[in-house]
Amino acid sequence: MDLFWTVVVVILILWLLGVLWGGLGLLIHVLLVIALIIIVYRLWVGKNVVTGK
Repeated sequence: MDLFWTVVVVILILWLLGVLWGGLGLLIHVLLVIALIIIVYRLWVGKNVVTGK
């Protein structure tokens, strides 16, 4: 569970840096959208979002 929150914090920091500098922002936004799609898909098929079981 700690790894999950570490990844969330790192992605949010990278997103914030991308928004501030502009160039990396598009890439981070695309990665966040992909991650959101994966989470929604896992919820849809009934898998645990964190553990994948």
